[in-house]
Amino acid sequence: MDFLRPASWEEALAAKAEHPTAVPIAGGTDVMVEINFDHRRPEYLLDLNRIGELYEWQVGDRDVRLGAAVPYAQIMEHLRAELPGLALASHTVGSPQIRNRGSVGGNLGAASPAGDAHPALLAAGADVEAESVRGTRLIPVEEFFTGVKRNALEPDELIRAVRIRRADGPQAFSKVGTRNAMVIAVCAFGLALHPETRTVRTGIGSAAPTPVRARVAEDFLQAALDEGGFWDSGRIITPSVARQFAQLAAGACNPIDDVRGSAEYRRHAVAVMARRTLGWTWDAYRGNERSASCA
Repeated sequence: MDFLRPASWEEALAAKAEHPTAVPIAGGTDVMVEINFDHRRPEYLLDLNRIGELYEWQVGDRDVRLGAAVPYAQIMEHLRAELPGLALASHTVGSPQIRNRGSVGGNLGAASPAGDAHPALLAAGADVEAESVRGTRLIPVEEFFTGVKRNALEPDELIRAVRIRRADGPQAFSKVGTRNAMVIAVCAFGLALHPETRTVRTGIGSAAPTPVRARVAEDFLQAALDEGGFWDSGRIITPSVARQFAQLAAGACNPIDDVRGSAEYRRHAVAVMARRTLGWTWDAYRGNERSASCA
């Protein structure tokens, strides 16, 4: 196994173009596990640790440009207000050591259906900034996952950053695991309210071959909130609406039976998480509206 260690982003792109099978490594929290267990034996490892820009982020008016190697711990500490759903998801990742090394870019590159960042990215709205010596392109996160641990990157492309919409409303993340910490998700659910556009977005993890959005559930809830005047009145969402949203969210799943949980349990858990995250986010929205009206 050869070890490539570029000193700049340009050198990294050139190395990836010359060696398309090279596996990028920064935090190494997924790659080294696979290598140590002999599940993967790449010909080349492409070490990106010397490229400082991958560890930087910029907060804009509409989105946050998050460098591919920014660790979860930094998101939790510095971007909780701008990316609350992702910050919540970051709290559930592994141990403190893993959160100090692992990154959203690495999570995307691994493209696991159980990646903790993925539901939050789907719910918030994000684009993956992929680059090669041929140029740069933005891949909507919904189109990035192409199969189990497969993504839309071309062989010569690397993830440079992720552009995530800044929160304009409450966001929530929920995860079910076989224990309380340091566990792969049995299933996970992310929800984001977007009051500016009066839309909602969801993200489901570990309940289908790829992370997915519950689009039918989103459409139903958006219509119910509009037709019922909930956005303007701030009334409590009726139990029937919450139940229907939960059932539709579960219907978006295509889970499997495995050692962590059955398909039936995953569907049930997604329904429960959908109902609960809707309650949490709507309570937060109502509280924000009351605070604004009293100001």
